Amino acid sequence: MRTFFFNHIALSVKDVDESIEFYQKVLQLKEIENTASDSKTRWLSIGEGKQLHLIPRPNSEIKTDKAVHFALATTDLSSFVMFLEQLNIPYSDWLGTPNKDYIRKDGIRQVYFQDPNGYWIEINDDIR
Repeated sequence: MRTFFFNHIALSVKDVDESIEFYQKVLQLKEIENTASDSKTRWLSIGEGKQLHLIPRPNSEIKTDKAVHFALATTDLSSFVMFLEQLNIPYSDWLGTPNKDYIRKDGIRQVYFQDPNGYWIEINDDIR
């Protein structure tokens, strides 16, 4: 039987500099070296060896759907939500209710917001 481990997520972005700034400011991700190539793709560390790769595609159409998102967990969702409010970044629950969190059937709280390219990000308190 094979075992797989999550390694990275890659997103096409219109403006890689704007996206880097957003992810560093909002999620406090640290930029790391792109060891794969000399391209303009930039990498960010999500932690524990996991990465976010931002691939510049200034002329591509970027289609987004809330069902296609990535999720990160935090130990203090309430303070993160306050941080989003300080940055004037709109957030919502799964149903799209503005400025509201969602509590799943299993008790996990979550909020959703979008990056500059419209990609959906979920932040939850599932730190099991």
